Amino acid sequence: MSVGILGTKLGMTQVFDGNGNAVPITVVQAGPCKITQVKTPSKEGYSAIQIGYGETRVKLLSKPELGHLKKSECSPVKHLQEYRVSDTSSYQLGQDLDVSQFSDGQVVDVTGTSIGKGFAGYQKRHNFKRGPMAHGSKNHRSPGSIGAGTTPGRVYPGKRMAGRLGGKQITTKKLILFQVDTENNLLLIKGALPGKPGAIVNIVPAKIVGKTKEK
Repeated sequence: MSVGILGTKLGMTQVFDGNGNAVPITVVQAGPCKITQVKTPSKEGYSAIQIGYGETRVKLLSKPELGHLKKSECSPVKHLQEYRVSDTSSYQLGQDLDVSQFSDGQVVDVTGTSIGKGFAGYQKRHNFKRGPMAHGSKNHRSPGSIGAGTTPGRVYPGKRMAGRLGGKQITTKKLILFQVDTENNLLLIKGALPGKPGAIVNIVPAKIVGKTKEK
């Protein structure tokens, strides 16, 4: 996994490209993030770096967490994220990471928590069709039969029914960075991101897998 960055989703807007076309944009306040731990194969068994983001109060962290952050001289942070890397020699404890590691036009993957919508019926949750709307029908929005009778005598796990909608970790892949604002630590990403304004998102460079043609 490549090194990414944590950020806060600010909201959506639109900008115009060079051809005058309106482009939907999500603005993310990304970083700066401080490297709180550098993991090596000799000590932890693999190579990775850990970054911290989002300031918080001291009393909200435990003593082990404060001791962990003290090694990198990092102020109390709310979120920690780890990224696997092949070589950690170019990273140092306490180093700051910002949006300068990204470039305009780069393809990224964004992970966040989708908007929670509470308890929803099977039509809204799974896009099922409704029943007949005639006066004699008693199956307007009902789920109908959910399984067989005597055999197997139960409902199979994973049956699509009413339940909690949203509030899950979602990854939107292959989004394009429209613009990188290094002065204000902003990333302008083309398209929509999971979560509502104020949500934490994890932005990493996308893995582009190309197909090789046999001669």
